Amino acid sequence: MPAVGGIGHGTGKEYPGNLTPYVTVTCIVAAMGGLIFGYDIGISGGVTTMPHFLRKFFRSVWDKKEANKSTNQYCQYDSERLTLFTSSLYLAALAASLVAATITRKFGRKLSMLFGGLLFFGGALINGLAKNVAMLIVGRAFLGFGIGFANQSVPLYLSEMAPYKYRGALNIGFQLSITVGILIANVLNYFFAKIKGGWGWRLSLGGAMVPALIIAVGSLVLPDTPNSMIERGKTEEAREQLKRVRGIDDVDEEFRDLVAASDASKLVQHPWRNILKRKYRPHLTMAICIPFFQQLTGINVIMFYAPVLFNTIGFGNDASLMSAVITGVVNVAATVVSIYGVDKWGRRFLFLQGGIQMLICQAVVAACIGAKFGINGNPGDLPKWYAIVVVLFICIYVAGFAWSWGPLGWLVPSEIFPLEIRSAAQSINVSVNMFFTFLVAQVFLMMLCHMKFGLFLFFAFFVLIMSIFIYFFLPETKGIPIEEMNRVWKSHWFWSRFVEDLDYPNGGMKK
Repeated sequence: MPAVGGIGHGTGKEYPGNLTPYVTVTCIVAAMGGLIFGYDIGISGGVTTMPHFLRKFFRSVWDKKEANKSTNQYCQYDSERLTLFTSSLYLAALAASLVAATITRKFGRKLSMLFGGLLFFGGALINGLAKNVAMLIVGRAFLGFGIGFANQSVPLYLSEMAPYKYRGALNIGFQLSITVGILIANVLNYFFAKIKGGWGWRLSLGGAMVPALIIAVGSLVLPDTPNSMIERGKTEEAREQLKRVRGIDDVDEEFRDLVAASDASKLVQHPWRNILKRKYRPHLTMAICIPFFQQLTGINVIMFYAPVLFNTIGFGNDASLMSAVITGVVNVAATVVSIYGVDKWGRRFLFLQGGIQMLICQAVVAACIGAKFGINGNPGDLPKWYAIVVVLFICIYVAGFAWSWGPLGWLVPSEIFPLEIRSAAQSINVSVNMFFTFLVAQVFLMMLCHMKFGLFLFFAFFVLIMSIFIYFFLPETKGIPIEEMNRVWKSHWFWSRFVEDLDYPNGGMKK
């Protein structure tokens, strides 16, 4: 029996092929789809600290914040309308990801990316011109539809296009562009907040049109993946595309396996029903548990509300926005570490190391905030060293997430699904991610108000649980060709009871 969660090596296929400049450029362009998600995460928390934005749309929050009606720092941003502004996007993304599964499967990954870019562009335009809260919510819904399409298709596109030896690094390009989007948004918020007249928030929200155009135009120039072309009956074109993608003429073995996987997938008339079969139990479990745990690391609390959070723990408006920029820089740098290490050190190592790092940091931040703010949320004057300690440990926490659960939460689900359930399973992955993103965003400010510093301990508990889950139940997927992935389940101590040799006689697919 292999080690817990592990897999024996040397029994699988090794397809020939190179990391060509063509594939590298293609994957970089596709990964830009993460910009729209990242920009939105970064921008929404920043504009909600801008006084003119609050005064125009969320007057009760502005009254509490500016008129000092509340001395309880934990509760100054507790507003259902304010959280609905942030979180409404994720319900729309959830709904869109379910529709995107059918479009991605029948018409290809590119069309879903195009829809994502166009819908996001429309939402950014509405938000930039918003006159009332209703316009904000409608704009957020369009942004959500765009994100649902992009997050469903981009990770699949990257996993299918990349050579299996470099799949981890190229796929994490998606997460890197998310982190770059967050950083750009944080920097823009910092400068737009200084615009006289207080209309900088319109530039922040309307600026989302730029990353939307990047992914929309990018989708028009990108080639199809060989997997998608075979799936839609373009077999000969797919063979030529595979030769171009791999940079060699000897692609016969990989091509045969892709066709075999496609033939098996065509036997599946109802992928949503099919994914409930016993042999797909490990895939369904990961499609649900990984995005569920990713959101309960507490990272979106930091990224959505970093300016709000830093403002709450005693930073001024400018200082809180700058602190968000600092965490954004750390986020990008740590994601680069993940790109370097994911195909060298493996997925499990990064998951577990990042989990331990986040757990320690959350405990320290909870202790720091609890010591100064106590139960009543009134800290008095905060010394500079205290602020530095809090930001430092939040940065270490962000780094731990950014080289583990951040990129791997998108990479691992996108690379483990067989073609016959791939679009449906990826939709479940995105839907679960968006639902719990919505839930966390919707209740965070209320939880902060009631749980106070204990909120960080709440998320620390889930980090402990998810690390145990990874240790026992996730096999290593490093260096396994995507159509051969099912052999990792057959050699796993727990999942082997669900996946029989009869299901996948060739290790990867039905013949």
